[in-house]
Amino acid sequence: MWRNTRMIILAAVCAAIYGAALIAFKTAIPLIPGITEVRVANIFPMVFGMLFGPAGAWGTGIGNLIGDLFGGTLGPTSIAGFVGNFLLGYLPYTMWTTFSPFAERSHEWRPGRWRSWAGYILIAFISSAACAVIVSFATDALGIVPYAILTKIITLNDTLASWIGGLLFLSVYGVTRQHLGLFWADVMEKEDIGSPVTGRVGAWLVAVASVFGLVGGTMTSLPTTTIAWVCTLAILIGSLLL
Repeated sequence: MWRNTRMIILAAVCAAIYGAALIAFKTAIPLIPGITEVRVANIFPMVFGMLFGPAGAWGTGIGNLIGDLFGGTLGPTSIAGFVGNFLLGYLPYTMWTTFSPFAERSHEWRPGRWRSWAGYILIAFISSAACAVIVSFATDALGIVPYAILTKIITLNDTLASWIGGLLFLSVYGVTRQHLGLFWADVMEKEDIGSPVTGRVGAWLVAVASVFGLVGGTMTSLPTTTIAWVCTLAILIGSLLL
């Protein structure tokens, strides 16, 4: 995408919108002061990812750093926050065509098909859990907030926001694609989009690791630290395979 001027501009716009929204609501309803809050801005990441592809992913990650910087929460966990929020925008468009049997065959949104609805709902949950595992792993390793608590808070927070963001996505998808011509799969060259043969493996690896990272502590007797390390690594590997 970095060879495409329109994609770079879209990434900058997404970063500006997401960062501004995070700053505006940074201290509105804090859940864990300095770590997380009721993130109204999280209606945007999945919408950005679905509409603008890699530009939405980079914009979301950079926007989170902007929110931390100007919101007074920049710290050691901001790197994990960047990665986690990047995945909030990255996983939706990459899993959209790889997460079988819920995947669509194209990057288009088709409101008349059950796969589009099931895919959106499930991927919203999985990407939220993936973000939660990565951020919680970092905060727990630094001794700031326990992993088991933070994963639940972030997953619930981001999942609900992503589902609500579906209303925004439905309202702007047609305009963005048909009238503005900014849908990422139409903006980028086909050879730059790619279709990795490991996509399905990556999608399911991310899905399983995200869910296990969320509930593994209650299902097994494994130490929380082990679950956090293994699931974080599996999510990152799965994301690369996508």
